[in-house]
Amino acid sequence: MTALVRPRDGRVIGGVCAGLARRFGTSSTTMRVIFLASCLLPGPQFLLYLALWIFLPAERTSKTAW
Repeated sequence: MTALVRPRDGRVIGGVCAGLARRFGTSSTTMRVIFLASCLLPGPQFLLYLALWIFLPAERTSKTAW
């Protein structure tokens, strides 16, 4: 498993689903479908998404020094 960060590539809105998909080894599409299906259930899914968007660090780019 990799670190839980919001990746720079593969984002649709905030990169939360893409980051969770990388972390747990699934595809981004699968994670987005799971999130959308969970929105049909009662609960604070949108608040959790916003909190993860705010508190998850963005992936850092690796720069090579010349």
